[in-house]
Order: sequence, then structure tokens, then C-alpha cells
Amino acid sequence: MNGNNRSNIKPGAKVSIVLKQDQRSGKLTNGIVKDILTNSQTHPHGIKVRLTTGEVGRVKEIY
Repeated sequence: MNGNNRSNIKPGAKVSIVLKQDQRSGKLTNGIVKDILTNSQTHPHGIKVRLTTGEVGRVKEIY
């Protein structure tokens, strides 16, 4: 599942995100969603979330 729809993402979900500094390289970071930061239902680059580790990025994959 991709991370462009807010309805697909719930706190506690295991996801891969791309951090701001990794946007050029496309390097993914895995983690568990703590907070959903994007208010709109969809976003073309992925819904922005905060992981339990405190890292913030846009969701690329949901497991």
C-alpha cells in the first residue's frame, strides 16, 4: 500500500518513510507511526508522520 491516503495510515502501523534530508537519494527509514501530521485526506508526496523514534517524514510504504 502506498502512503498517499490518510485513511490507510493509523498510529501503530509499520511504515517506510523518506526523511527530509533523504528526499534526493530516496533512502527509506522504517518505523512505527506515533502521530499523523498531515491534515488533508491525500497528499501527492505521501502523508507526513512522526515515528515513535521522533523522526518525521512522508510515508512511502505501509506494511
